[in-house]
Amino acid sequence: MTIAPDSAHGRRARRWLAGVAVVAVIVGAALWQFAGPLTAGADRVSPVASGRVDSGARHLFVINLENKGYDNTWGADSPAPYLSGTLRDQGVLLSHYFGVAHHSLPNYIAQISGQGPNRQTQADCPQFTAFEQTGTSELDQAVGEGCVYPANVPTVAGQLTEAGLTWKGYQEDMGTPCRHPLPGAVDDTQRARVGDQYAVKHNPFVYFAGISASPACAQSVVDLEVLRSDLGAVASTPNLSMITPNLCHDGHDAPCVDGEPGGLVSADAWLKQWVPLITSSPAFRADGLLVITFDESDSPKADSSACCGTPQGPNAALPGIDGLGGGRVGALVISPFTAGGTTSDTPYNHYSLLASIEDTFSLPYLGLAGAPGLSRFGTDVYNAR
Repeated sequence: MTIAPDSAHGRRARRWLAGVAVVAVIVGAALWQFAGPLTAGADRVSPVASGRVDSGARHLFVINLENKGYDNTWGADSPAPYLSGTLRDQGVLLSHYFGVAHHSLPNYIAQISGQGPNRQTQADCPQFTAFEQTGTSELDQAVGEGCVYPANVPTVAGQLTEAGLTWKGYQEDMGTPCRHPLPGAVDDTQRARVGDQYAVKHNPFVYFAGISASPACAQSVVDLEVLRSDLGAVASTPNLSMITPNLCHDGHDAPCVDGEPGGLVSADAWLKQWVPLITSSPAFRADGLLVITFDESDSPKADSSACCGTPQGPNAALPGIDGLGGGRVGALVISPFTAGGTTSDTPYNHYSLLASIEDTFSLPYLGLAGAPGLSRFGTDVYNAR
């Protein structure tokens, strides 16, 4: 039917269409204000993360190393030629991947819970105190201070269990499963000892009472040597494996108490031993994905840069949105679903890693992993297709 432009019917139709256009503009502006563009510092803008990207991976492995800035690890003169050369050629390098805080512990906690730092976790919790929660703020941030979060604070481990999936934390030198100090006790693993270089502060699972107070902790938070047998079959390989070398092999100490050189030299030698075991396993060959990254850069004074516009949460001792972060560290992703020798300069951080794990298994975002505009791994990472 044709409407005469000057008829009463035509005038009403034009007014209706104009009203629809105005509503569309208002709704669009509101949605933009809510989501916001993803900013990575003042001079970098990336697209807003939209739908989840299914990588195809179903067995994820994460290796956390310690305290190295991007240029030191990935530069031309890197003391880790296996990581920066041999492995680099097998995967995609995330050149703008950042830690979220200093010192170690809040970065590990961020990866499995999305909780921001507080004064005690920023000090690496020298005493194993309970987190005294006084409330909950935006993005499900537990308000309060302390080390061991109460059972009501969720983790990706709990999400996986509820979804019928499996997880494990593999800790070198831990020995006894789920090993941690008694409540309120001093953490005597802050410094390495000969024959025992396990660090509780690098094991985030025991800082959540929902895990550490559960029988599942002894089954799922285990010594690194258990990984050897678990890799033997797809059925025994967890859907998520979080792997932590000891204080020497993660690059933290240099030299090490046992006489090894430590730093990136010892970390590189450790990777050369363990990464082939992972990448040759049945689960990895079928649908695996390995992320190798660092908790933070060398020191707060050297690099406190941040990315991604992610707030630090309500408890941080060092405040600021994009203020004090953990520095640029980089990450390497190796998988049948990634193309070797490639690079992504999309800004990511440890909350991005958690969100990407949750994307993989269709889980809700926890804490700051759900921050508006946060980048999650997409086709820039899963680029082998």
